[in-house]
Amino acid sequence: MQVCRRANLQTCKPMFYIFHGDDTHSQKETLNNVLAKLGDPGLLDLNTTRLEGAVTYSQLVQVCSAMPFLAKARVVLAFDLLSGKPDKAFLKQLAAYLPQLPETTRLFFLESTELSHNHAILKAAEETKDGYVKLFARPEGVGVERWIRQRVGEKNGRISPQASQLLAANIGNDLQILDNELEKLVLYAGDEEIKSEDVQNLSPYVAEANIFELVDAIGNRNDKKAALLLQQKFNEGAEPFYLFTMFVRQFRLLIQVKELADAGEKPPAIGKALRMHSFVVGKVYQQARGFSMSQLEQIYRHLLDIDVAVKTGRNEMVTALTLLVGQLTMGD
Repeated sequence: MQVCRRANLQTCKPMFYIFHGDDTHSQKETLNNVLAKLGDPGLLDLNTTRLEGAVTYSQLVQVCSAMPFLAKARVVLAFDLLSGKPDKAFLKQLAAYLPQLPETTRLFFLESTELSHNHAILKAAEETKDGYVKLFARPEGVGVERWIRQRVGEKNGRISPQASQLLAANIGNDLQILDNELEKLVLYAGDEEIKSEDVQNLSPYVAEANIFELVDAIGNRNDKKAALLLQQKFNEGAEPFYLFTMFVRQFRLLIQVKELADAGEKPPAIGKALRMHSFVVGKVYQQARGFSMSQLEQIYRHLLDIDVAVKTGRNEMVTALTLLVGQLTMGD
């Protein structure tokens, strides 16, 4: 019996799909490619059911058994159903039901984490030609740069090694964000190669990384480096009010992360709680160690005072930021 596990979707026509792993961006792309072959998008949308949260076996069977209306297929999208730790009875019933799916139904299990290799439904997929399994894992290390180069090529663009390194270093492996930035950069560069200067000028995440560096210097009480970095941003033409909003955002994040870290939470749990991608969480978590909670709260109050003073004409932003950086690097 032919098994569609990891097979090319062009060579088999499965009834149910298991997409699992933390690369939800590529999952979504693959899903859209499959759905595009199932007929008119408008009619398909009318025949699509989304299942999120707790779902009973009878509820799942009911939506899968419904006949499509004016379309050749009914689509059922089940989000994190298998990784949500369903009970053994549910999994046993589901495994027995999957080979009996109506021919007009396409069931997709979309899991945002990797399933165990011995998961009951993965085993069920291996035992039938009607199941398709694919693991979507985010690239790591140099794999991120490789993904960037490949993606730029797919968009008919070119990118320098330095530019791809800069993007990978400052955004990490959040492929959705990377793809958005690459779309913008390819359009900007046109027939030219994307350079690191283009990334610095167009990507807000690189600008954010510069704020990280400045806050690092403040946390280390390195007054010379902090003053140099701030002046460098002014010389580059950075808008002072934009820099200020970045300062406010950064110290707000530091307070939030510090509070959770002091409660014993680690970066993965903090990222999930605050809905921050792993690159930002890691950087902020390290920076928070350079400040006490009382220092962070005092700095945040100082920022609010600056906001009021500038808006009421009692101060101007360049002077206020320069004085702020000088005061913060002096320590307590």
